[in-house]
Amino acid sequence: MTVLRDPRSHYRFHCTDGHVAIIDPTGIAIADRSQIRFHAVEVALHAMERVGAQLDWSDWIVDVHDAGGRRVLLLAFCELMRVARAA
Repeated sequence: MTVLRDPRSHYRFHCTDGHVAIIDPTGIAIADRSQIRFHAVEVALHAMERVGAQLDWSDWIVDVHDAGGRRVLLLAFCELMRVARAA
């Protein structure tokens, strides 16, 4: 039996500032589209945690694409930094 997987359920979470990029070569399967933003936030926080204050994160984004290469979400790191400062 062949199981057909919806190609739109596989997403890649790339990070960039327009000059440097962190490419997600494998991506992740997410069945519930409402979880895409949650995972994008996790990706951004992980990148900032690993590299820390060594970079100016103000121009960085998480650029999320489905398996067909269509952009499904663009999340600016600065959105997360504003929320963190307000908390």
